[in-house]
Amino acid sequence: MLLPLASKSLPLWSLRHWLKKIRRETRTRILLVYAVTMLGVVATAVPLFRYFLFSAVDERVRADLQEELEEFQQSYRDWNVDSPETQEALLEFIETYLEDDLPEDDNFHIVTLRGEFYQSSPRILPTALVDSELAQEWANLQEPVEANVPTGEPAIGNVLYKTHVLEVNDVPMGVFIAAHLSAGERAEALEGVYIFAQVAGGVVGVSFLLAWLVSYQLLRPVQQLAKTAKDINETNLSERLEIHGSGELADLATTFNTMMDRVQKAFDTQRSFINDASHELRTPLTIIQGHLELMDDDPQEQQKTLALVMDELARMGRFVNDLLLLAKAERPDFLQLETLQASAFTPEVFAKIQPLGDRDWQLSVRWSGKFVADRQWLTGALVNLAQNAVEHTFPNDVIELGVERINGHVRFWVRDTGEGISLADQTRIFDRFARVANTYRRSEGAGLGLAIVKTIAEAHGGHIELSSQVNVGSTFNLIVPIERLAPVAPQVRMVS
Repeated sequence: MLLPLASKSLPLWSLRHWLKKIRRETRTRILLVYAVTMLGVVATAVPLFRYFLFSAVDERVRADLQEELEEFQQSYRDWNVDSPETQEALLEFIETYLEDDLPEDDNFHIVTLRGEFYQSSPRILPTALVDSELAQEWANLQEPVEANVPTGEPAIGNVLYKTHVLEVNDVPMGVFIAAHLSAGERAEALEGVYIFAQVAGGVVGVSFLLAWLVSYQLLRPVQQLAKTAKDINETNLSERLEIHGSGELADLATTFNTMMDRVQKAFDTQRSFINDASHELRTPLTIIQGHLELMDDDPQEQQKTLALVMDELARMGRFVNDLLLLAKAERPDFLQLETLQASAFTPEVFAKIQPLGDRDWQLSVRWSGKFVADRQWLTGALVNLAQNAVEHTFPNDVIELGVERINGHVRFWVRDTGEGISLADQTRIFDRFARVANTYRRSEGAGLGLAIVKTIAEAHGGHIELSSQVNVGSTFNLIVPIERLAPVAPQVRMVS
Protein backbone atom coordinates (compact mmCIF):
# COMPACT_ATOMS: atom_id res chain seq x y z
CA MET A 1 0.00 0.00 0.00
CA LEU A 2 1.57 3.27 -1.14
CA LEU A 3 1.01 6.67 0.40
CA PRO A 4 -0.91 8.88 -2.11
CA LEU A 5 0.17 12.43 -2.74
CA ALA A 6 -2.07 14.80 -0.81
CA SER A 7 -1.80 17.56 -3.40
CA LYS A 8 -2.80 15.37 -6.37
CA SER A 9 -4.75 12.34 -5.22
CA LEU A 10 -6.41 13.16 -1.90
CA PRO A 11 -7.57 16.32 -0.15
CA LEU A 12 -5.92 17.12 3.16
CA TRP A 13 -8.83 15.83 5.26
CA SER A 14 -8.73 12.51 3.37
CA LEU A 15 -5.00 12.21 3.98
CA ARG A 16 -5.52 12.84 7.69
CA HIS A 17 -8.30 10.27 7.76
CA TRP A 18 -6.06 7.77 5.97
CA LEU A 19 -3.19 8.37 8.39
CA LYS A 20 -5.54 8.04 11.37
CA LYS A 21 -6.83 4.76 9.97
CA ILE A 22 -3.28 3.49 9.48
CA ARG A 23 -2.37 4.37 13.07
CA ARG A 24 -5.42 2.49 14.38
CA GLU A 25 -4.66 -0.71 12.46
CA THR A 26 -3.55 -3.62 14.58
CA ARG A 27 -0.67 -4.48 12.27
CA THR A 28 0.67 -0.92 12.59
CA ARG A 29 0.57 -1.14 16.38
CA ILE A 30 2.19 -4.57 16.41
CA LEU A 31 4.93 -3.48 14.04
CA LEU A 32 5.48 -0.25 15.96
CA VAL A 33 6.03 -2.29 19.10
CA TYR A 34 8.38 -4.49 17.08
CA ALA A 35 10.24 -1.46 15.70
CA VAL A 36 10.54 0.19 19.14
CA THR A 37 11.76 -3.11 20.58
CA MET A 38 14.33 -3.53 17.83
CA LEU A 39 15.51 0.07 18.20
CA GLY A 40 15.84 -0.54 21.93
CA VAL A 41 17.88 -3.64 21.18
CA VAL A 42 20.05 -1.65 18.77
CA ALA A 43 20.45 1.14 21.34
CA THR A 44 21.64 -1.47 23.83
CA ALA A 45 23.81 -3.24 21.29
CA VAL A 46 25.70 -0.10 20.18
CA PRO A 47 27.49 0.54 23.52
CA LEU A 48 28.12 -3.18 23.89
CA PHE A 49 29.52 -3.27 20.36
CA ARG A 50 31.66 -0.24 21.17
CA TYR A 51 32.94 -1.84 24.37
CA PHE A 52 33.85 -5.14 22.75
CA LEU A 53 35.35 -3.37 19.71
CA PHE A 54 37.56 -1.18 21.92
CA SER A 55 38.57 -4.24 23.94
CA ALA A 56 39.50 -6.07 20.74
CA VAL A 57 41.50 -3.04 19.56
CA ASP A 58 43.34 -2.85 22.89
CA GLU A 59 44.12 -6.56 22.74
CA ARG A 60 45.50 -6.20 19.23
CA VAL A 61 47.58 -3.17 20.27
CA ARG A 62 48.99 -5.06 23.26
CA ALA A 63 49.88 -7.94 20.97
CA ASP A 64 51.64 -5.53 18.58
CA LEU A 65 53.52 -3.90 21.44
CA GLN A 66 54.52 -7.28 22.80
CA GLU A 67 55.76 -8.35 19.38
CA GLU A 68 57.78 -5.12 18.96
CA LEU A 69 59.19 -5.47 22.48
CA GLU A 70 60.20 -9.08 21.82
CA GLU A 71 61.93 -8.02 18.59
CA PHE A 72 63.88 -5.40 20.50
CA GLN A 73 64.74 -7.83 23.27
CA GLN A 74 66.01 -10.35 20.70
CA SER A 75 68.17 -7.67 19.06
CA TYR A 76 69.37 -6.56 22.49
CA ARG A 77 70.40 -10.10 23.41
CA ASP A 78 72.25 -10.46 20.13
CA TRP A 79 74.09 -7.21 20.85
CA ASN A 80 75.08 -8.44 24.31
CA VAL A 81 76.61 -11.53 22.74
CA ASP A 82 78.44 -9.84 19.86
CA SER A 83 79.50 -6.50 21.37
CA PRO A 84 81.33 -5.32 24.51
CA GLU A 85 79.05 -3.96 27.21
CA THR A 86 80.08 -0.31 27.19
CA GLN A 87 78.04 2.85 27.15
CA GLU A 88 79.39 3.82 23.72
CA ALA A 89 78.47 0.44 22.29
CA LEU A 90 74.97 0.69 23.82
CA LEU A 91 74.42 4.14 22.27
CA GLU A 92 75.54 2.88 18.90
CA PHE A 93 73.16 -0.11 19.17
CA ILE A 94 70.25 2.15 20.13
CA GLU A 95 70.82 4.58 17.27
CA THR A 96 71.15 1.77 14.74
CA TYR A 97 68.01 -0.03 16.00
CA LEU A 98 65.83 3.09 16.06
CA GLU A 99 66.92 4.06 12.55
CA ASP A 100 66.33 0.60 11.07
CA ASP A 101 63.10 -0.34 12.87
CA LEU A 102 59.94 1.59 12.08
CA PRO A 103 56.99 0.99 14.45
CA GLU A 104 53.35 0.60 13.42
CA ASP A 105 51.06 3.63 13.08
CA ASP A 106 50.44 5.35 16.42
CA ASN A 107 53.27 3.27 17.94
CA PHE A 108 56.45 4.87 19.26
CA HIS A 109 59.83 3.52 20.36
CA ILE A 110 61.44 5.72 23.02
CA VAL A 111 64.77 5.40 24.82
CA THR A 112 65.75 7.17 28.03
CA LEU A 113 69.32 7.20 29.38
CA ARG A 114 70.38 8.21 32.86
CA GLY A 115 66.95 9.72 33.68
CA GLU A 116 66.59 11.80 30.51
CA PHE A 117 64.98 11.42 27.12
CA TYR A 118 67.54 10.23 24.60
CA GLN A 119 66.03 9.32 21.24
CA SER A 120 62.84 7.96 19.62
CA SER A 121 61.40 6.49 16.46
CA PRO A 122 59.85 8.38 14.86
CA ARG A 123 61.90 11.42 15.77
CA ILE A 124 58.94 13.70 16.46
CA LEU A 125 56.86 12.74 19.49
CA PRO A 126 53.61 14.13 20.90
CA THR A 127 54.06 16.37 23.90
CA ALA A 128 52.35 13.81 26.15
CA LEU A 129 55.24 11.40 25.53
CA VAL A 130 58.06 13.91 26.06
CA ASP A 131 57.06 16.63 28.48
CA SER A 132 54.73 14.96 30.97
CA GLU A 133 54.57 13.14 34.27
CA LEU A 134 54.48 9.88 32.31
CA ALA A 135 57.75 10.74 30.55
CA GLN A 136 59.35 11.54 33.91
CA GLU A 137 58.10 8.22 35.28
CA TRP A 138 59.68 6.39 32.33
CA ALA A 139 63.01 8.12 32.95
CA ASN A 140 63.15 6.79 36.51
CA LEU A 141 62.11 3.18 35.82
CA GLN A 142 64.37 0.48 37.24
CA GLU A 143 62.32 -2.59 36.18
CA PRO A 144 59.98 -3.64 33.31
CA VAL A 145 56.44 -2.18 33.40
CA GLU A 146 53.26 -2.69 31.35
CA ALA A 147 50.39 -0.19 31.74
CA ASN A 148 47.46 1.64 30.13
CA VAL A 149 47.46 5.29 31.20
CA PRO A 150 44.74 7.84 30.26
CA THR A 151 46.07 11.26 29.27
CA GLY A 152 42.87 13.23 29.42
CA GLU A 153 43.52 14.60 25.91
CA PRO A 154 40.96 13.43 23.28
CA ALA A 155 43.50 13.84 20.49
CA ILE A 156 45.84 11.38 22.24
CA GLY A 157 43.59 9.11 24.25
CA ASN A 158 45.26 6.48 26.42
CA VAL A 159 48.90 5.49 26.34
CA LEU A 160 49.51 1.73 26.27
CA TYR A 161 53.16 0.84 26.81
CA LYS A 162 55.65 -1.90 27.64
CA THR A 163 59.22 -1.31 28.79
CA HIS A 164 62.60 -3.04 28.89
CA VAL A 165 65.44 -1.91 31.18
CA LEU A 166 68.80 -1.31 29.43
CA GLU A 167 71.89 -2.43 31.39
CA VAL A 168 75.65 -2.21 30.97
CA ASN A 169 77.56 -4.71 33.08
CA ASP A 170 74.37 -5.35 35.10
CA VAL A 171 74.00 -1.64 35.86
CA PRO A 172 70.70 0.02 34.72
CA MET A 173 71.50 2.72 32.17
CA GLY A 174 68.07 3.50 30.71
CA VAL A 175 64.76 2.21 29.46
CA PHE A 176 63.37 1.14 26.08
CA ILE A 177 59.65 1.98 25.81
CA ALA A 178 57.26 0.63 23.18
CA ALA A 179 54.25 2.93 23.43
CA HIS A 180 50.92 3.32 21.59
CA LEU A 181 48.43 6.21 21.49
CA SER A 182 44.84 4.92 21.40
CA ALA A 183 43.11 7.98 19.91
CA GLY A 184 43.70 7.04 16.28
CA GLU A 185 42.65 3.40 16.62
CA ARG A 186 39.62 4.32 18.69
CA ALA A 187 38.58 7.03 16.20
CA GLU A 188 38.59 4.39 13.47
CA ALA A 189 36.67 2.02 15.76
CA LEU A 190 34.11 4.75 16.53
CA GLU A 191 33.57 5.24 12.81
CA GLY A 192 32.73 1.53 12.67
CA VAL A 193 30.34 1.95 15.61
CA TYR A 194 28.61 4.89 13.90
CA ILE A 195 28.29 2.93 10.67
CA PHE A 196 26.91 -0.05 12.60
CA ALA A 197 24.33 2.15 14.35
CA GLN A 198 23.27 3.77 11.07
CA VAL A 199 23.02 0.45 9.25
CA ALA A 200 21.14 -1.17 12.12
CA GLY A 201 18.70 1.74 12.35
CA GLY A 202 18.20 1.69 8.60
CA VAL A 203 17.65 -2.06 8.60
CA VAL A 204 15.04 -1.70 11.36
CA GLY A 205 13.27 1.06 9.44
CA VAL A 206 13.28 -0.80 6.13
CA SER A 207 12.24 -4.03 7.88
CA PHE A 208 9.34 -2.17 9.49
CA LEU A 209 8.09 -0.85 6.16
CA LEU A 210 8.47 -4.20 4.39
CA ALA A 211 6.86 -6.06 7.29
CA TRP A 212 4.00 -3.55 7.35
CA LEU A 213 3.35 -4.12 3.66
CA VAL A 214 3.71 -7.91 3.82
CA SER A 215 1.58 -8.16 6.98
CA TYR A 216 -1.37 -6.84 4.98
CA GLN A 217 -1.43 -10.13 3.09
CA LEU A 218 -0.61 -12.22 6.14
CA LEU A 219 -3.42 -10.67 8.19
CA ARG A 220 -6.06 -10.93 5.49
CA PRO A 221 -7.65 -13.93 7.26
CA VAL A 222 -8.07 -11.76 10.35
CA GLN A 223 -9.60 -8.97 8.26
CA GLN A 224 -11.87 -11.53 6.63
CA LEU A 225 -12.79 -12.77 10.09
CA ALA A 226 -13.75 -9.25 11.16
CA LYS A 227 -15.80 -8.71 8.00
CA THR A 228 -17.53 -12.07 8.37
CA ALA A 229 -18.28 -11.37 12.04
CA LYS A 230 -19.90 -8.03 11.05
CA ASP A 231 -22.07 -9.77 8.45
CA ILE A 232 -23.34 -12.34 10.96
CA ASN A 233 -26.62 -11.68 12.77
CA GLU A 234 -29.55 -13.65 14.06
CA THR A 235 -31.00 -13.96 10.56
CA ASN A 236 -27.73 -14.80 8.81
CA LEU A 237 -25.54 -17.42 10.43
CA SER A 238 -24.33 -19.09 7.24
CA GLU A 239 -21.22 -16.96 6.70
CA ARG A 240 -17.96 -18.92 6.89
CA LEU A 241 -14.28 -18.19 6.34
CA GLU A 242 -12.29 -19.56 3.43
CA ILE A 243 -9.38 -21.67 4.65
CA HIS A 244 -6.08 -21.47 2.79
CA GLY A 245 -2.83 -23.22 3.68
CA SER A 246 -1.95 -24.17 7.22
CA GLY A 247 -0.64 -22.63 10.42
CA GLU A 248 -2.14 -20.54 13.20
CA LEU A 249 -4.34 -18.37 10.95
CA ALA A 250 -5.72 -21.43 9.17
CA ASP A 251 -6.37 -22.97 12.60
CA LEU A 252 -8.12 -19.74 13.61
CA ALA A 253 -10.34 -19.87 10.52
CA THR A 254 -11.13 -23.54 11.15
CA THR A 255 -11.94 -22.84 14.80
CA PHE A 256 -14.15 -19.90 13.81
CA ASN A 257 -16.05 -22.00 11.28
CA THR A 258 -16.48 -24.78 13.84
CA MET A 259 -17.69 -22.26 16.40
CA MET A 260 -20.18 -20.83 13.91
CA ASP A 261 -21.44 -24.34 13.18
CA ARG A 262 -22.10 -24.76 16.89
CA VAL A 263 -23.69 -21.31 17.15
CA GLN A 264 -25.91 -21.98 14.15
CA LYS A 265 -26.92 -25.33 15.57
CA ALA A 266 -27.66 -23.69 18.93
CA PHE A 267 -29.73 -20.96 17.24
CA ASP A 268 -31.60 -23.54 15.17
CA THR A 269 -32.24 -25.58 18.31
CA GLN A 270 -33.36 -22.48 20.19
CA ARG A 271 -35.60 -21.42 17.32
CA SER A 272 -37.12 -24.88 17.13
CA PHE A 273 -37.50 -24.88 20.91
CA ILE A 274 -39.30 -21.53 20.85
CA ASN A 275 -41.53 -22.63 17.99
CA ASP A 276 -42.36 -25.91 19.69
CA ALA A 277 -42.88 -24.28 23.07
CA SER A 278 -45.11 -21.63 21.48
CA HIS A 279 -47.12 -24.32 19.77
CA GLU A 280 -47.46 -26.36 22.97
CA LEU A 281 -48.69 -23.29 24.87
CA ARG A 282 -50.85 -21.95 22.06
CA THR A 283 -52.88 -25.16 21.78
CA PRO A 284 -54.27 -25.17 25.34
CA LEU A 285 -54.76 -21.41 25.21
CA THR A 286 -56.76 -21.77 22.02
CA ILE A 287 -58.84 -24.54 23.59
CA ILE A 288 -59.46 -22.47 26.70
CA GLN A 289 -60.35 -19.35 24.74
CA GLY A 290 -62.68 -21.25 22.38
CA HIS A 291 -64.61 -22.93 25.16
CA LEU A 292 -64.90 -19.74 27.19
CA GLU A 293 -66.24 -17.86 24.16
CA LEU A 294 -68.84 -20.57 23.50
CA MET A 295 -69.83 -21.02 27.14
CA ASP A 296 -73.48 -20.15 27.82
CA ASP A 297 -75.53 -19.71 31.01
CA ASP A 298 -76.24 -23.43 31.44
CA PRO A 299 -74.70 -24.40 34.84
CA GLN A 300 -73.96 -27.91 33.63
CA GLU A 301 -72.20 -26.59 30.54
CA GLN A 302 -70.28 -24.13 32.69
CA GLN A 303 -69.07 -26.95 34.92
CA LYS A 304 -67.85 -28.94 31.90
CA THR A 305 -66.08 -25.87 30.52
CA LEU A 306 -64.52 -25.14 33.92
CA ALA A 307 -63.26 -28.72 34.22
CA LEU A 308 -61.77 -28.57 30.73
CA VAL A 309 -60.12 -25.21 31.44
CA MET A 310 -58.62 -26.50 34.68
CA ASP A 311 -57.31 -29.61 32.90
CA GLU A 312 -55.63 -27.50 30.19
CA LEU A 313 -54.18 -25.15 32.81
CA ALA A 314 -52.77 -28.16 34.68
CA ARG A 315 -51.23 -29.41 31.45
CA MET A 316 -49.68 -25.98 30.87
CA GLY A 317 -48.38 -26.03 34.45
CA ARG A 318 -46.72 -29.40 33.90
CA PHE A 319 -45.19 -28.13 30.69
CA VAL A 320 -43.78 -25.01 32.38
CA ASN A 321 -42.42 -27.11 35.25
CA ASP A 322 -40.66 -29.39 32.74
CA LEU A 323 -39.05 -26.37 31.08
CA LEU A 324 -37.94 -25.04 34.46
CA LEU A 325 -36.44 -28.43 35.29
CA LEU A 326 -34.40 -28.42 32.06
CA ALA A 327 -33.21 -24.90 32.87
CA LYS A 328 -32.28 -25.81 36.46
CA ALA A 329 -30.22 -28.76 35.24
CA GLU A 330 -27.54 -26.32 34.04
CA ARG A 331 -27.02 -24.95 37.58
CA PRO A 332 -24.21 -26.36 39.75
CA ASP A 333 -26.58 -26.92 42.69
CA PHE A 334 -29.10 -28.90 40.64
CA LEU A 335 -28.35 -32.17 42.43
CA GLN A 336 -28.74 -32.83 46.14
CA LEU A 337 -26.56 -35.91 46.50
CA GLU A 338 -26.91 -38.60 49.12
CA THR A 339 -25.90 -42.23 49.59
CA LEU A 340 -28.60 -44.64 48.43
CA GLN A 341 -29.00 -48.40 48.92
CA ALA A 342 -29.86 -50.03 45.58
CA SER A 343 -31.79 -52.86 47.25
CA ALA A 344 -34.04 -50.34 49.04
CA PHE A 345 -34.22 -47.54 46.46
CA THR A 346 -35.29 -49.69 43.50
CA PRO A 347 -38.33 -51.28 45.22
CA GLU A 348 -39.41 -47.78 46.33
CA VAL A 349 -39.41 -46.61 42.72
CA PHE A 350 -41.15 -49.83 41.64
CA ALA A 351 -43.97 -49.16 44.10
CA LYS A 352 -44.45 -45.69 42.62
CA ILE A 353 -44.60 -46.76 38.97
CA GLN A 354 -47.03 -49.68 39.31
CA PRO A 355 -50.14 -47.43 39.49
CA LEU A 356 -49.20 -45.83 36.13
CA GLY A 357 -51.04 -48.51 34.15
CA ASP A 358 -52.46 -52.00 33.98
CA ARG A 359 -49.34 -53.86 32.95
CA ASP A 360 -47.39 -56.96 33.89
CA TRP A 361 -44.98 -55.17 36.25
CA GLN A 362 -41.75 -56.99 37.15
CA LEU A 363 -38.83 -56.09 39.46
CA SER A 364 -35.25 -57.36 39.08
CA VAL A 365 -32.68 -56.41 41.77
CA ARG A 366 -29.28 -57.87 40.90
CA TRP A 367 -27.18 -55.62 43.14
CA SER A 368 -27.77 -54.39 46.66
CA GLY A 369 -24.80 -52.07 47.18
CA LYS A 370 -24.62 -48.34 47.87
CA PHE A 371 -24.20 -45.50 45.38
CA VAL A 372 -24.29 -41.70 45.41
CA ALA A 373 -27.12 -39.88 43.59
CA ASP A 374 -29.99 -37.41 43.95
CA ARG A 375 -32.96 -39.44 45.19
CA GLN A 376 -35.64 -37.07 43.91
CA TRP A 377 -34.32 -36.51 40.37
CA LEU A 378 -33.22 -40.11 39.85
CA THR A 379 -36.68 -41.28 40.94
CA GLY A 380 -38.23 -38.79 38.53
CA ALA A 381 -36.07 -40.07 35.66
CA LEU A 382 -37.07 -43.69 36.26
CA VAL A 383 -40.74 -42.72 36.62
CA ASN A 384 -40.52 -40.89 33.28
CA LEU A 385 -39.04 -44.00 31.65
CA ALA A 386 -41.83 -46.10 33.16
CA GLN A 387 -44.47 -43.60 32.01
CA ASN A 388 -42.99 -43.71 28.52
CA ALA A 389 -43.17 -47.51 28.58
CA VAL A 390 -46.83 -47.39 29.65
CA GLU A 391 -47.67 -45.06 26.78
CA HIS A 392 -46.19 -47.45 24.21
CA THR A 393 -47.52 -50.73 25.58
CA PHE A 394 -50.90 -52.38 26.00
CA PRO A 395 -52.53 -54.08 28.98
CA ASN A 396 -50.79 -57.32 29.97
CA ASP A 397 -47.50 -56.22 28.25
CA VAL A 398 -44.43 -56.66 30.42
CA ILE A 399 -42.67 -53.65 31.95
CA GLU A 400 -39.61 -54.52 34.01
CA LEU A 401 -37.60 -52.26 36.33
CA GLY A 402 -34.14 -53.55 37.23
CA VAL A 403 -30.78 -52.60 38.72
CA GLU A 404 -27.26 -54.07 38.59
CA ARG A 405 -23.62 -53.02 38.90
CA ILE A 406 -21.34 -52.74 35.85
CA ASN A 407 -17.67 -51.75 36.21
CA GLY A 408 -17.98 -49.00 38.80
CA HIS A 409 -21.40 -47.89 37.55
CA VAL A 410 -24.94 -48.71 38.52
CA ARG A 411 -27.33 -49.54 35.67
CA PHE A 412 -31.08 -49.07 35.98
CA TRP A 413 -33.22 -50.35 33.17
CA VAL A 414 -36.84 -50.16 32.15
CA ARG A 415 -37.73 -52.93 29.69
CA ASP A 416 -41.06 -53.31 27.93
CA THR A 417 -42.58 -55.65 25.32
CA GLY A 418 -44.47 -52.91 23.54
CA GLU A 419 -44.39 -51.31 20.11
CA GLY A 420 -40.64 -50.72 19.94
CA ILE A 421 -38.97 -47.74 18.27
CA SER A 422 -37.69 -47.54 14.71
CA LEU A 423 -34.00 -46.90 14.13
CA ALA A 424 -34.74 -43.48 12.56
CA ASP A 425 -36.66 -42.39 15.66
CA GLN A 426 -34.07 -43.76 18.09
CA THR A 427 -31.60 -41.02 17.14
CA ARG A 428 -33.97 -38.18 18.05
CA ILE A 429 -36.39 -39.25 20.74
CA PHE A 430 -34.17 -37.73 23.45
CA ASP A 431 -34.45 -34.29 21.83
CA ARG A 432 -36.88 -31.82 23.29
CA PHE A 433 -40.44 -32.01 21.88
CA ALA A 434 -39.56 -35.15 19.93
CA ARG A 435 -42.34 -37.68 19.35
CA VAL A 436 -42.28 -41.07 17.72
CA ALA A 437 -44.07 -41.03 14.39
CA ASN A 438 -46.95 -43.41 13.54
CA THR A 439 -47.34 -44.85 16.98
CA TYR A 440 -50.18 -45.66 19.29
CA ARG A 441 -49.72 -42.98 21.96
CA ARG A 442 -52.10 -42.04 24.66
CA SER A 443 -50.08 -39.18 26.20
CA GLU A 444 -50.78 -35.53 25.56
CA GLY A 445 -47.38 -34.47 26.86
CA ALA A 446 -45.04 -32.00 25.17
CA GLY A 447 -42.32 -34.50 24.32
CA LEU A 448 -39.98 -33.47 27.14
CA GLY A 449 -39.99 -36.64 29.24
CA LEU A 450 -37.04 -38.42 27.64
CA ALA A 451 -35.13 -35.13 27.28
CA ILE A 452 -35.50 -34.71 31.06
CA VAL A 453 -34.29 -38.27 31.66
CA LYS A 454 -31.21 -37.61 29.50
CA THR A 455 -30.52 -34.33 31.33
CA ILE A 456 -30.75 -35.98 34.77
CA ALA A 457 -28.43 -38.80 33.72
CA GLU A 458 -25.82 -36.36 32.40
CA ALA A 459 -26.10 -34.23 35.55
CA HIS A 460 -25.06 -37.35 37.50
CA GLY A 461 -22.10 -37.87 35.15
CA GLY A 462 -23.86 -40.74 33.41
CA HIS A 463 -25.69 -41.42 30.16
CA ILE A 464 -28.64 -43.16 28.52
CA GLU A 465 -28.52 -46.27 26.35
CA LEU A 466 -31.39 -47.48 24.20
CA SER A 467 -32.00 -50.88 22.66
CA SER A 468 -35.22 -51.34 20.71
CA GLN A 469 -36.86 -53.35 17.94
CA VAL A 470 -40.19 -52.59 16.34
CA ASN A 471 -42.98 -54.91 17.56
CA VAL A 472 -40.55 -56.55 20.01
CA GLY A 473 -40.04 -53.90 22.67
CA SER A 474 -37.55 -51.43 24.10
CA THR A 475 -35.00 -51.29 26.89
CA PHE A 476 -33.88 -47.96 28.31
CA ASN A 477 -30.68 -48.13 30.40
CA LEU A 478 -29.92 -45.26 32.78
CA ILE A 479 -26.26 -45.63 33.81
CA VAL A 480 -24.64 -43.45 36.49
CA PRO A 481 -21.33 -43.79 38.39
CA ILE A 482 -21.42 -45.34 41.84
CA GLU A 483 -19.29 -42.45 43.14
CA ARG A 484 -20.15 -38.94 41.96
CA LEU A 485 -18.02 -37.98 38.96
CA ALA A 486 -17.72 -34.81 36.88
CA PRO A 487 -20.43 -34.56 34.21
CA VAL A 488 -19.46 -36.06 30.86
CA ALA A 489 -20.27 -34.74 27.43
CA PRO A 490 -23.92 -35.27 26.47
CA GLN A 491 -24.38 -38.53 24.64
CA VAL A 492 -27.05 -41.06 23.78
CA ARG A 493 -25.87 -44.55 22.92
CA MET A 494 -27.81 -46.83 20.63
CA VAL A 495 -27.27 -50.54 21.22
CA SER A 496 -28.07 -52.81 18.33
